[in-house]
Amino acid sequence: MHGFKKGVLGDWGPGKIMENYKKAATLDNHFEAQLLESILRERNVPHLMRSYHDTAFDGLFQTQKGWGYVSAPQGYLDEIMEILSDLRQSDASSIVESE
Repeated sequence: MHGFKKGVLGDWGPGKIMENYKKAATLDNHFEAQLLESILRERNVPHLMRSYHDTAFDGLFQTQKGWGYVSAPQGYLDEIMEILSDLRQSDASSIVESE
């Protein structure tokens, strides 16, 4: 997962993605990113994952800034923050099973 990773984009065309998507949260690590990605896809929440990994610097920025971030349209930011908060406070299986 290097650079941008398309999540569920909904009706957003490629030209509209960056101007309408806002940063929702910084992700701590690759595992958290994968779990969040899985949950957001399952719930059809439009999103993009962006890794801070850079091959030229061999991931240097990930140790300083976190794994990367997730962005989404404004109307989904609160839902993503709630899911991420739940994910960080408990194990992932309880979040997935609650649906």
